[in-house]
Amino acid sequence: MQKGKFIGLLACASALALSACGDSPPPAPPPPAVGVVTLSTGSAPLLNELPGRIVAVETAEVRPQISGVIRRRLFAEGSVVRAGQLLYEIEDAPYRAAVAQAQGSLARANAAIRSTSLQAQRYKELVGINAVSRQEYDNADAAAQQARADVAAQRGALQSAQVNQNFTRIRAPISGRIGRSLFTPGALVQAGQADPLATIQRTDTVYVDVTQSAAQIIDLKQSMKSGGVSEADGARIQLLLPNGSAYPIEGRLQFSEVSVDPTSGAVTLRASFANPDGLLLPGMYVRAKMIEGQRTQAILAPQQGITRDARGRATAMVVGKDNKAEMRQVTVDRAVGDKWIVTGGLKAGDRLIVEGLVNLRPGTLVKPGAPQQVTASKGGAQ
Repeated sequence: MQKGKFIGLLACASALALSACGDSPPPAPPPPAVGVVTLSTGSAPLLNELPGRIVAVETAEVRPQISGVIRRRLFAEGSVVRAGQLLYEIEDAPYRAAVAQAQGSLARANAAIRSTSLQAQRYKELVGINAVSRQEYDNADAAAQQARADVAAQRGALQSAQVNQNFTRIRAPISGRIGRSLFTPGALVQAGQADPLATIQRTDTVYVDVTQSAAQIIDLKQSMKSGGVSEADGARIQLLLPNGSAYPIEGRLQFSEVSVDPTSGAVTLRASFANPDGLLLPGMYVRAKMIEGQRTQAILAPQQGITRDARGRATAMVVGKDNKAEMRQVTVDRAVGDKWIVTGGLKAGDRLIVEGLVNLRPGTLVKPGAPQQVTASKGGAQ
């Protein structure tokens, strides 16, 4: 009987204990740990990546200045030629004949000038004693002057024939690398033809023509005027080649066009690059990275802390009052390395959440700590 009472009392105690446990709430989960970066202000370079094309410093199209048949080609296609080097020979037989004919005409004119000059001299003496009329003397003197003029004309004709004969030997107008020959020996070429014989390009130094929108230029100048951006020390430019690799030699900005292209609304900038190995070829598409200036008092936020909402707006989560997460809409200018330049929505001293953003909602109590993978920038974020 006592044993039954003991079992009943034990069951009652167990029921009371279970009843007491059911009435108390479960313990709250710990706040999620997040990695934060404290933002600060500093100076940041304004990098701009622009599309561009390679242009040779000098380009010359080799063209015939007379008509004739090509007799010889005296260069190897793709080789480097020097200014004045002989490239083509055109059949010169007709031009040698023209020179010989001009020489004969000049000799005849020189012979005529002697006889007319002597006659004019004699008539000058005779007209003094009225042995010949004044008209006869005037005619003799005019014939002598005409003979002298004919000599000058024939001398010019001879020079013209010699120039044409020299044009049968086509020489390189500049030094550089010559391309393929569009005409072979035996082909008839003509002065003023549409197609050049070949093209020479000097590429030991090349130009890179890049285009930048007029709106970007206006924004930059207005920022400089307001004091938010300082001018860069030297216009250095780096190139990204078509395969994505960086060109090892930096270039320098030469000038920018004084007008805007009405079709594209862009301004052309020209930079020069040394090309000792011939890696940069005319017509090649590249991308140029240019330092336009330095933004003062800039806030650099790690890109891991900036996201986009459903509308495409840039947002950020910061640790606010009482360590609760707050949502901020921010405005970003451009990327500098792995960070964004933030121009609105964040300020120095804000604790930007860069790790632990998954499923994090505004108002959630968080446990801020140092990030594990994200580092702060020098002078921009800490």
